[in-house]
Amino acid sequence: MPPAISTQFPDVLDARFARIFDEQFKQLPDRIPAIYGTPSTMGPQKQDVRFSDVGAFGDVPEFTGTVDYDDVYEQYDYTFTHKEYAAGFQIQRKLFDDDLHGIMDAKPQGMSTAYQRTRQKHAAQPFNLAFSVDSTWQAGGDGVALCSNSHTTRSPGVSTATGFDNLVTAAFSAVSLAAARIQFRGYRGDRGERLSNVPDTIIHPPDLYMEVFEVTQSAGKPDTALNNRNVHEGAYRNIDWEYLTDANNWFLVDMAQMKQFLYWLDRIQKEFAMVEDFDTIIGKWRLYARYSLGWRGWRWALGAQVT
Repeated sequence: MPPAISTQFPDVLDARFARIFDEQFKQLPDRIPAIYGTPSTMGPQKQDVRFSDVGAFGDVPEFTGTVDYDDVYEQYDYTFTHKEYAAGFQIQRKLFDDDLHGIMDAKPQGMSTAYQRTRQKHAAQPFNLAFSVDSTWQAGGDGVALCSNSHTTRSPGVSTATGFDNLVTAAFSAVSLAAARIQFRGYRGDRGERLSNVPDTIIHPPDLYMEVFEVTQSAGKPDTALNNRNVHEGAYRNIDWEYLTDANNWFLVDMAQMKQFLYWLDRIQKEFAMVEDFDTIIGKWRLYARYSLGWRGWRWALGAQVT
């Protein structure tokens, strides 16, 4: 893009204007710390980061005189590839010097706002693309979407007919939430064993705010004349996320498990630099960052792809 020059912004040079407003909109909250985790041990990071899972032990058998030695089975590998992000802004020296309202002086800071917005959009991508295979930053796993009825295991002889499905299609309601919780509690590990994952958070778009609030905050059963207690009351934390793009899809998650298996990896934190071109006297500002994100394992989530 060409630089901003004085002829393009005559108002900021005009003393008759008492005030000129710039970027007065309130920014949306940063959801990354609440939703994403960072691995506790990180080796040297270069182009990518790799993870691998090892399965669990089976049940302990009765001792009959000789110890039975069990095997554990390697599961799936995951590779997170960092991507670079950069933006720049150019300002004519004359415009910068003569700006009477400080607009151009503050304008490079707007790149930080744009960067924050970009990160929030990227943070929502694993949920917006939860029902398809997304390879933007990550590769590996069992080869299916985050929320799928076709998850597999590399442990031999384990049936995946039950407990390997984290996809539903029902619209959000008290009944569908109860069914989703039962399905979530029935997840199986790599050896087909029952797990202790318990969903405690609903992630949803603003379009479902009223429905989620009524189902999770009502003392009695919603939309009925009965005085039965509502089993969902106070049982879930609700995350109303503006960057979820589908008005009907919703997600049930185990928050502690999500932060353990959904990663945000900052390879290079955002950095700013400025230089003035010697010949053209154009000031150039730039922002640069490098990061990746993605998930390892699927048992922390259940997704509703509402049809």
